[in-house]
Amino acid sequence: MEPKSVMDIALLPTIDQIDIGLGSSEKGNAIPSAKLRKKTMTSVYLKYFETAPDGKSRSCKFCGQNYSIATATGNLGRHLSNRHPGYDKTGDGLINSAPQPVVTIAKKPLPQGKTPIQVDYDHLNWLIIKWLILTSLPPSTLEEKWLVNSYKFLNPSIHVWPGDKYKVVLREVFRSMQEDVKGALEQVCSKISITLDFWTSYQKILYMSVTGQWIDETWSFQRMLLDICHIPHPCGNTEIYHSLVKVLKTYEIEGRALSCTHDNSPNALHACHTLKEDLDGRKMGPFCYIPCAAHTLNSIIDDGLKTTKPILSKVREFVLELNASPEISDDFIQLTTAYQEGSWKLPLDASPRWSGSYQMLDMVRKASKAMDAVIRKYDQTLGSKLLLSSAEKNAVSIVHAYLEPFYKTTNNICTNKVPTIGLVLFFMEHISDMIASCRDSRPNPDWLKSVAEEMAKKSRSYSGHVCNIFTYMTAILDPRIKSELIPESLNLDNYLEEARAYFMGNYSASHFAPLASTYGPHEVEDGGSVSFAEEIARKKRRASMNATTDELTQYLSEPPAPLSTDVLEWWKVNSTRYPRLCLMARDFLAVQATSVSAEDMFSGKGDEIDRQRYTLPHDSTQSLLCIRSWSQCGIQLKYKSAQIDYERLMEMAAAAENNGAGIDKKPK
Repeated sequence: MEPKSVMDIALLPTIDQIDIGLGSSEKGNAIPSAKLRKKTMTSVYLKYFETAPDGKSRSCKFCGQNYSIATATGNLGRHLSNRHPGYDKTGDGLINSAPQPVVTIAKKPLPQGKTPIQVDYDHLNWLIIKWLILTSLPPSTLEEKWLVNSYKFLNPSIHVWPGDKYKVVLREVFRSMQEDVKGALEQVCSKISITLDFWTSYQKILYMSVTGQWIDETWSFQRMLLDICHIPHPCGNTEIYHSLVKVLKTYEIEGRALSCTHDNSPNALHACHTLKEDLDGRKMGPFCYIPCAAHTLNSIIDDGLKTTKPILSKVREFVLELNASPEISDDFIQLTTAYQEGSWKLPLDASPRWSGSYQMLDMVRKASKAMDAVIRKYDQTLGSKLLLSSAEKNAVSIVHAYLEPFYKTTNNICTNKVPTIGLVLFFMEHISDMIASCRDSRPNPDWLKSVAEEMAKKSRSYSGHVCNIFTYMTAILDPRIKSELIPESLNLDNYLEEARAYFMGNYSASHFAPLASTYGPHEVEDGGSVSFAEEIARKKRRASMNATTDELTQYLSEPPAPLSTDVLEWWKVNSTRYPRLCLMARDFLAVQATSVSAEDMFSGKGDEIDRQRYTLPHDSTQSLLCIRSWSQCGIQLKYKSAQIDYERLMEMAAAAENNGAGIDKKPK
């Protein structure tokens, strides 16, 4: 049976009407009784008006329109009917508010022959849920009176669910979609690599995101957030380990998890080590844990910036003012042109992350004259303290020249489609060489050599943790790297023999069913037929190759592909040449060199993610972040067995607007 759509069944029991007032959240004063002029039955309108303290006028509680105290209540009633249709359905929860600007609401005329579409406002609540998911806003956002009152001002018949109802619905949507995620993972026939990311919310709660990565049969890289886990007190390695194991068991992927890339924290490291011992003890298959190259590189770069951090703070303050003021920005652009100090695209990156810090260095190095001129001109706004001394500019120039290769490296990692272990290790070895060169260079100042020594310690530590047979096998399966471009510390003869033994023991013909023919029955690439003799010849060639060499040896004997090569596309094209080795490549190339996206680590995009996660309350963090991520991966939003058809909901909303359900607002 096909699952029902949200449009076809009642998803939720009827929501009780919510008593929501207009205006501030404070309780209003009792409305003074007014002397009725003629008919007492018209006094029902008076409760929608507030009498002024001087007793000479009344103001509408909806829009603030003032009327003389002598105005007939019939006129007040006409005001309510014309300006606020449906006012009598808003309940008695009106509260006092300050007068608001008067607006005229003009209903759109209906085209002849068309009947207004009646909108089910439960559909509106589902659209609001979509908005909360896309923006990662907690349901408590809707408890803001002014937002709710805005909906009611547009249409008093609207009933927005209370915040608790949204939380209940989001939790149920999370559970329903999680079942679909389980189903999707059941279809994955390759190994799955895990990455861990950690953060602490404003409520001082530690969270861990667990993400799975794999390469599918079409050689497309896939990534899926599995869960957001609350790490309970005392937030140590034991709690992290149990939370991670719970996720793996929930999705039944313990035996298919090939690796786990962590954030380099001691607790995460020990938790992954415990997991490896557990899986090895139960003979669940090979498993390895890997430190995050992005966290390592970020820490190394941070050491390189230590000396210039006070200078960067001054430059960042200048950039923030520059971005905020069109006048200062225009002057800066004109001055850089006049001084021939390059072309600058505003607004400039002022992020405290590496991308922003490097731009600060770059600005001082290339546009110092324009900076000085702008600071002097706007001394009252910027302050002369932002002016850099010659010594400060010289220090920035030295650090800029030293860290420029680091910036190029991080850019390459960020822009690479699939930053494999092999490619990242290739770049990390280059970084180590640059640090050693700086440390050993006589002309460099002592303070820079001291900085380089601190950076070298972290580079060596990373190399010591990441260099093993597991990462060796992952690296050589990158056709751009093979054995020629891997770090010397990883290129050991015994590793090659171990890799060959692993391949023969786990991916050889004896461990798999016979492979299907490269081509379909009696077909070849040019559309012709394969003769009986040709089939015999192919079998003899394959048997000859297996007798003389294995696929891994054949693969490594060929020169590496250019570094610009698309790794997954290369394997897709060459999988027929290496039918067994490509299976191993699909497993190992999914292993992640970084626990988070390099772009998130080094650019301002990471600031946005941090702000978003930091401000989410505990009761909404897991559901909102998981649902949003799953939706972006193509998992359909569901409530129990019903699929939420948002395209149809949007069509109904558009139809309602086109048929006059919308309103125009014009200032009076």
